[in-house]
Amino acid sequence: MKRFLFAAIVMMIASVGLAQDVSRSTGVRRRVADESGDTKGRSAVATVSERSQLHSQSTAVDDSELQWMRVIYRHLDLSKEKNAPLYYPEEPTEGGDNLFRIILARVAANQLPVYEYLDGKEIFTDDYRVKVGDMLERFHIPYTEAKGSTERNPKFNIEEADVPVTEVLSYYIVERWEFDKRNNRVRTYVDALCPVLHRAGDFGGEDVKYPMFWVKYDDLSPYLRDNAIFTSDDNNLATSTYHDYFTLNLYDGDIYKTRNLRNKSLMELHPDSESLSHAQDSIQRRLDSFEDKLWVPSLEELAARTDSVGTATDEKVKKTSSVRSRRGAATAKSKQKVKPAKVKRAKASKSKSSSGSVTRSVRNRKN
Repeated sequence: MKRFLFAAIVMMIASVGLAQDVSRSTGVRRRVADESGDTKGRSAVATVSERSQLHSQSTAVDDSELQWMRVIYRHLDLSKEKNAPLYYPEEPTEGGDNLFRIILARVAANQLPVYEYLDGKEIFTDDYRVKVGDMLERFHIPYTEAKGSTERNPKFNIEEADVPVTEVLSYYIVERWEFDKRNNRVRTYVDALCPVLHRAGDFGGEDVKYPMFWVKYDDLSPYLRDNAIFTSDDNNLATSTYHDYFTLNLYDGDIYKTRNLRNKSLMELHPDSESLSHAQDSIQRRLDSFEDKLWVPSLEELAARTDSVGTATDEKVKKTSSVRSRRGAATAKSKQKVKPAKVKRAKASKSKSSSGSVTRSVRNRKN
């Protein structure tokens, strides 16, 4: 009887411990890895939980709370130093990968919706959603259908060597500048981005640009938080992620269009290269100074501005006076060097006959 009671007590304690273990693990059981080291049931592309997606999405601001908004289109050239983190590493490394490879892997696994690149507008609806198979054929990217692919849920496998990483040399991004009265600040964020293929033309010359598709940044951002990158050659630690890179606007992009009534690019509005550069600089200056013009400056700021203006005026006056003094000295020296021309005075002509002296002819002297 005592042995039976002891065995019953031991079984009760074991069941309580098992229940605690299950509660600690929140009821989720991990799959056991096989001998090859692969986890059973794990997909080739890591997925993102719904909670992570909700956390990564930016807080939407209603139009009624906006006082001002402007849409800017930029071209990110990956040959620029600030944009290099979007291109390197070319090959996958531990904890790091190329941005285009990240995007294409999720698109092929049907985890990331992408939309048609239209000339002059972006429509992010199901009617304009890209069919991945057609897109891969259009840009001549080899693929095979993945296991479990269906007509409603198509999935594709792309070999590592067939990913055109070295041909995606630029990106188009849609950048939004907003001022909302809820936070009383100007907010800048990336709304969408488009990878651009650079391929040689049929007759040589410059590479032809092929925009591939638009992807909304809110859909992409959950996959960018876990990819560490380093943004400076002076610090070789990967202290940032792709999400940090875009959120902090660490990229360097040229403005090629702003949203306007005529829906024209800056190149169409300013065909001359000099006027185009001037327009880009003017737009950037107005964006940077917009927030400063919203507030009344404090007395300290006014004093600092007055001092800066006075200093600039003094320097301008000094430069002007120095230029004038140099000009005056040069004029004085030139006057000293130039000698007045000698004036030739006309000699008085001597009169042949004079009342004071009479000359007698030889005939008269003989007489």
